Amino acid sequence: MTMTARTHADRADRADPPTLHGSAARLMADGVRESVHGPPAAALSTLVQAAALLEPDGRAVLLPDSPAALAALTAVHCGELDIAEGVLDRALSSGIGGPLLAPRHRLLRAWILMVRGRTADAAEQLAEVTGGRPPESRDLLFAAGLTLGIARRGSDLGALQRGWVPALEAVVRHPVDLFTLLPLGELAIAGARLGDLGRLQPYLRAARLLLDRLDDPPLWRTPLHWSGLHAAILTEDPAAADHHVAALVSAVGHSRYAAVVAAAAECWVEVLRGTVDPARVEAAARGLHDTGLCWDGARLAGQAAIRTSDRRAMTALLDCARMLQGGSAAGDGKPAAGTTAQRLSDREREVAELVVAGLTYREIGDRLFISAKTVEHHVARMRARLNCANRPDLLALLRTILADRSSSTTGQPWPQRTAP
Repeated sequence: MTMTARTHADRADRADPPTLHGSAARLMADGVRESVHGPPAAALSTLVQAAALLEPDGRAVLLPDSPAALAALTAVHCGELDIAEGVLDRALSSGIGGPLLAPRHRLLRAWILMVRGRTADAAEQLAEVTGGRPPESRDLLFAAGLTLGIARRGSDLGALQRGWVPALEAVVRHPVDLFTLLPLGELAIAGARLGDLGRLQPYLRAARLLLDRLDDPPLWRTPLHWSGLHAAILTEDPAAADHHVAALVSAVGHSRYAAVVAAAAECWVEVLRGTVDPARVEAAARGLHDTGLCWDGARLAGQAAIRTSDRRAMTALLDCARMLQGGSAAGDGKPAAGTTAQRLSDREREVAELVVAGLTYREIGDRLFISAKTVEHHVARMRARLNCANRPDLLALLRTILADRSSSTTGQPWPQRTAP
């Protein structure tokens, strides 16, 4: 794609007189090169300028790719979600690229909504795109990533299983390139959650080889390592998690986004190793939230809360998780009843998964061979333990707790990292 853009720009340079079309193509090629070799701010500025040139009459312009889509991708990769949204909104209103590229802009818009934790809105936009003509191969891969990402964030294991094979088919149809690393990372987490990550490994290796050939550009590799960390958490692979943390830390000076996810990654593995510093966790979780990773921020706080034996710290972290995911604040700040139990029991976890899936108490009871009254008792006990003021708060918090299998299955902290 970079070579195509460069060739197109070179041809435009030879055109006489210069046109908006040629200028946009040249800026787009320059922006892609800067995203690999330069600072993210320069790449983002160049690509936004390319998109702006086409906004007055973008419907009639044919380019090798949408500068608005590339600008939005670059913005997402460096945590500038507001800029990405603005570029995409203008592209959609002006019709840049016409009907061919409108689905790409809508899918990226849906991706941002998903990352922010607005999964219902993301699902609605995804349905609008996939309900019409079949998407182009890259768009199909983004649609697959959205389907799995929305299902994962909603703890919908059934939807995750149904979407997995179509997602693998989408991977096969499109070559691995810089512009597909976001959905590839989301698929890696889903594969880990389903215990089927091995089928995706050839494509993850291709992504690593591509980044190596480009001298491992921080802008493009950072989100992929962030996804890799969470895949490693799900597969309970501390060595792989440490590898991803080290890669994230090495990019700290590249951008604010890189610094935020590196700090959160270090904090997350410390929590998994049994060290919960409430102030550090809250700072890392709020940093994720402020850079647009709202759901991840709430999940970090929730995971830390259920792993500490300090009742005051647990309450504070649960309050933080609720606030970051948009739930109501905790009431009186008093320790919740039963907070000495650090994680859900096996039976409570079974009940929680079915409650989150939307089953009634009677349906859950039939599934687990217990009475509806017993199910209600389990739910009441979880609500008290997690200090949730109402059912919506409980459902939102249970989703953050159920997101990682390791949080409620092993019950044991990870081994301490060995010195290199």
